[in-house]
Order: sequence, then C-alpha cells, then structure tokens
Amino acid sequence: MWGCGDFSGGMGVKRSGGSMGAGLRVVLLSHATSFIVLLTLAYLRGDATPHGTLLAWGIAAGVAGGGALTAFYIALSRGAMGASAAISGLLAAAIPAALTLWQQGPPGVIPLLGFAVAAVAIWLIAGSPAKAATGGRTRQTMALAMLAGVGFGFYFVALKMASPAGVLWPMVSARIGSLSICSVMLLTLRLRTGNAEASRGSLNRTAVSWTLATALLDTSGNLLFVEATRTGRLDVASVLASLYPATTILLAALALGEWPTRRQTLGMAAAAVAVALIAM
Repeated sequence: MWGCGDFSGGMGVKRSGGSMGAGLRVVLLSHATSFIVLLTLAYLRGDATPHGTLLAWGIAAGVAGGGALTAFYIALSRGAMGASAAISGLLAAAIPAALTLWQQGPPGVIPLLGFAVAAVAIWLIAGSPAKAATGGRTRQTMALAMLAGVGFGFYFVALKMASPAGVLWPMVSARIGSLSICSVMLLTLRLRTGNAEASRGSLNRTAVSWTLATALLDTSGNLLFVEATRTGRLDVASVLASLYPATTILLAALALGEWPTRRQTLGMAAAAVAVALIAM
C-alpha cells in the first residue's frame, strides 16, 4: 500500500511541476481527504477520543510524517524514484529498529538475520539508479530522501506510542499534525517567496486524481501499520514496512520506464528473503 501510495504521490507532484508548493498541496489534499473519512469512521464506530499523552504522540507523528512526506514526494517527482524510496526506507527502518532492540532486546537469531538481509536489500536497491539527475540536483534529491527517512523513522515510533488509542484515532490525530505543519509550511513559503512563487504547482485535474489515489493507498498502509504495531514488535513491523520501495520501483519501471539495474533486482530478491526470515 505504501509503495503504491508513494508512487501516486510522486506522480501527483510531478504532474504539478515538482515544486515545494506542489508537494505541500498534494500532501494537504491527500491528508484532508483521509482526515474526513477517518474522523467519520471513528465516530461511527464509537471509539473513545484520545487525550493527553496519546493525543500528543499522534499529533507529533503527523508533524514528523507530514514534513517527511512533503520532502519525499518532491524527491520522487525529480526522478530516480527507486533510489529515493530506498534511501528513505533504510533510515525509516533503522531508527525504530534500533530503539526497539535497545528497549526489548533482539527478537531472535533468525529475525535478526532477516534485519541484516533487509538492510542489505535496501542498500542494493538504492544503488546505481537509472536515469538519475546529475550534479547539485542529485545531491538535493538525496538530501530530501534522507530527511524524509529520518522523519518517517520518528513517525513510526510516535504512531506506536499512540497505538493504545486504537487504530483509527491515532491516524486522525496524526492527520491533525500533518495538516497543521503543511499549512504552516505553505504559508511560510508564500511569505518568503511571494504569492507567485507559492502558487507554482497548483493541482490540475490529473494531479488531483493521483492525489486522491494517494489518500486511499497511503491511509490504508498507515492503518495496517498501526495494527501491526499493536499485535507485534515495532522493529519487525518497521523493517517489513520499509521494504515498500520494491513496489515503488516496479511501478516506476512499468509506468515510467525507470527499469531497475541488476543490483536493484538483486536487492528486491534479497528483500523477499528478508521477509521470509523475519516472519519465522
């Protein structure tokens, strides 16, 4: 779900010009749509509204996730989707995995071996991207992907901390955080660069279609992740979820002709082995 959602989000930003304003608009529309749906479902189910620490963790997750997702979509829109997704995925997996290993100890020899294979898989997938940008644009794109990965790592941890509130409410509160931070960022962009610059990347019909698809896919992935952290270890859920770049790469290859290199293909095969080991 996340791999498909990231591809849709990247395409939405790409169809709007790949600017910061476009990235913020895609995230805002996607998260506003999912916020309305999730809030309605939470009330219809009669779930207890979270407060205090649980609410704070949910909002903090949204702040980290909203900023990270904006940076990530901009990186994806600039080409070499596989490399950007893989770099962010590696960092996103490493942060919660390290925290859980420190708090709870290793999950066992075979799953721990799976973690190592997963790290190698993501590293292989990140290597030698085809049709990558060059020069400063490459460095900027990779910096955005790394920033996104750190943000996603904190997002995973914060969602886990908010998960005692259930499955729907942590995502509702996370959307409050992401909508708030992205609105502030868009307003800041307007104030710093002027209305003309901030208006670059207005969403056209095609971009809106991609964005609505992102809302469905990304939200579904998030709900599955919250449920996974409620029923199992955070490091296992995070490492498995962070293998999503394989899906993004396959979609980029089929839709955009960004075919994976041999190294990336080997990485995807290693990812399948890692999943099997971690699941044991």
